[in-house]
Amino acid sequence: MTETPFHTKHASKPAKDSRLSAIWEAAETYGQRSFDNYAQIRSVAETVRDLFCAWLDNGDEPCVYLVPPEGPFEAQNYQSGAFSVSGKGYLPLKPISFGLAIRISEDKDYMRLVIHCQKEGDQMKVSIGKGRSTPLQLPIDETQLTPLFDRIYAHLLMFFKDSVDQYDEGNYGTSAIGFDIYRVTE
Repeated sequence: MTETPFHTKHASKPAKDSRLSAIWEAAETYGQRSFDNYAQIRSVAETVRDLFCAWLDNGDEPCVYLVPPEGPFEAQNYQSGAFSVSGKGYLPLKPISFGLAIRISEDKDYMRLVIHCQKEGDQMKVSIGKGRSTPLQLPIDETQLTPLFDRIYAHLLMFFKDSVDQYDEGNYGTSAIGFDIYRVTE
């Protein structure tokens, strides 16, 4: 191999004032911010999961799980696998989605809603699918979650009511809202 000015052997650590060290420093800052973004969104997701189930029923049995935003899922919490950035390698600094699986029947059927979160300053913008966002002040306390819970609840009810209305009117084959409904078999 021919040596060129751009092809050199370098030590494991670049010189402090080199261009490579500047890239490493920028990447380190990016990594810190992307982890902060993920940690805050995950905290919001876990809070929504825990408190929304209690808001719906106040029962002892779990009725809401964090699941992947796409693909098959089971009624269980997927931990970091519930987030759109899972398995992407270097953690990207961008809005993050997760699936919220909500029990919709006594037969243990679950509907997945895809929730999108985007941090903007000291707020977290949370939206259901492609709907408008609900701003939450960071850090989140449970008193500010009621408008989001009202929106999720109305979203679920509207899906079923609209689907029934469309069927009753003979127009149910032309629209799809894109929900995933799964029955959990044990």
